[in-house]
Parts: sequence; C-alpha cells; structure tokens
Amino acid sequence: MTAPPRHSDLDLPLVLTSLVRGVVEQDSHPQVWRHLLGLTSQVRDHVSLLGLTLVLDEVEGYAFLRALPDEQLAELRVGKPALPRLVRRHALTYPVSLLLALLRKRMAEFDATSGDVRLVLTRDQINEMVGIFLATGSNEARVVEQLDGAIAKAVELGFLRRLPADQSRYEVRRILKAFVDGQWLADFDARLRAYAYGPDGPPDDAGGPDPMPEGDR
Repeated sequence: MTAPPRHSDLDLPLVLTSLVRGVVEQDSHPQVWRHLLGLTSQVRDHVSLLGLTLVLDEVEGYAFLRALPDEQLAELRVGKPALPRLVRRHALTYPVSLLLALLRKRMAEFDATSGDVRLVLTRDQINEMVGIFLATGSNEARVVEQLDGAIAKAVELGFLRRLPADQSRYEVRRILKAFVDGQWLADFDARLRAYAYGPDGPPDDAGGPDPMPEGDR
C-alpha cells in the first residue's frame, strides 16, 4: 500500500482544481485521492467560500463538489451580492431518470447478494432492464433512440463507464449512490408506476411521488 504523503507535501491546489473539474475517484485518481484525505478540512473551508460543499465517501472511494442549498447560501450571503453557480444543474429527462433509478435498484440488489464491488452490465442487460418501461406508447426505433441517449448521458455524467476492452459492457459507478439516495429508492415502486404513464407522469388520481429531482452535476 502506498504511504500517505507527508503533510508538508500535501498539494491543496491540485486537490481543489481536480474537484472543480469533476468527480475524484480513488481508483481513477489515486494521487489526488491521497492528498484529498490529508486535506479534507482545508478543502471544506476553501470550497465553502465559493458556495460549495465537499461530498466525500471514503468507503465507496469518491468525492465531488455540490452547491449549497439556496436557502443555506442565502443565509451566508446576507447583505452581499449573490454568488454565480459554479456547479451546473442538469434537469434529467424521463429516460435518463428511469435508467438511473433502475441502475440504482440493480446496484442495491448486487450489493446485497455479491461480494464484488464492481457491477458490470452489458448493453443487452440494460436494454432488458429499461426497455419494458420505455416501450409504452413508443415504436422500437424510438425505444432504441431513447435508450442510447440515456446511456450516453449516464456515461457523460459519470454514472456509467464503458469498459475499454468491450464497449458493449458498462461499469455502474458507485457514485450513483450519492445521487439516487435511500429515500428516493424507498419510493422506487411508486415512481415506476408514475413512469409507466410516460414523462408527464400519471393522471391526477393515479398517485405516485414527484419525478426525479435535478442533479447537481
């Protein structure tokens, strides 16, 4: 195991710029990760000045910056100009929201039954998992288009990663757990009932929770 860097060698600018660029993962960014663990308090102090908070999960091995809630940021900025948002918000489409929900459910099942930490799915497995819900009211070509777009977006957001050796296989990234949380997953069945009615949701009397919220990615 690589020894942690000495405190005098810790590189705060490296950590901060890496986090501003995107997610830092233990397996993909080992050097930055080691410095981050030694500088966590300093990182939190610095990013808070920018209206951001550090989300760090040492067990799952990822870290990223999330914008402070608007009400919390307003309290910190009383009498001062509003800060521009540094972390973009993405309004997720129905197919993308559905894909992420199903991937999160599959990850929960995987964690409960497997001793492995890497969940890998083929394109066909994803299609089988998602296609039945997208097929409502759509022809086959439209379903393929929606699924391809949803997968591409999940890859762009860092929730899926294509395996270099086989582009038809995808690793489901552990960071998905930070965005589709336990409370959201607890309402999963009700959400799927809502999704079955399409992106506009169910009729007023059909019940079900609100659609998946925007993600801070």
